[in-house]
Amino acid sequence: MITAITGKRNRGFTLIEVLVTLVIMGLFVGLVTVIIRPDERALLRVEAERLAQLLDLAGVEARISGRPIAWTGDGPGYRFWRYRENTGWLEIRGDELLRARTLPQGMTIAGLLIETMRARDAMRLEFSPQGSTMAYAIKLAFGAEYYTVAGSPVGDVHVLPGQDMANGKNAPQ
Repeated sequence: MITAITGKRNRGFTLIEVLVTLVIMGLFVGLVTVIIRPDERALLRVEAERLAQLLDLAGVEARISGRPIAWTGDGPGYRFWRYRENTGWLEIRGDELLRARTLPQGMTIAGLLIETMRARDAMRLEFSPQGSTMAYAIKLAFGAEYYTVAGSPVGDVHVLPGQDMANGKNAPQ
């Protein structure tokens, strides 16, 4: 039997076809990575706004309950405390909003200023039942990016992107 020879030959992919496929796959992987991993600055802003709202809530709750509330930060996280007669300061537990929180990996509480003075030793901020509090600024940092959560003596709390915390100088370390 004689086999007919066809004019078609089986050949592989050309170099251009392989390169185009690799470029398309690279673009797809890059797009998926951007979608899955949020922007550091956006994540930092969300955490700064959360902290601002919680600090505002702590001030309001101190006035309503008639008991002081304190906020403490330790670098990678923060917690809230309530003062009780005879027992002193107790960490707030069982409260969904004022519970202890850990910041995302790589994000830190980089500094606290109270009335433009650096907090010594531990970062601690107290909210009085009388409603008066000192002006404060808390710096949250994530890599080279940072946001400042600033509170005024009248209770206003704001999030300031990349703002220096005092007198136009760099914020505390």
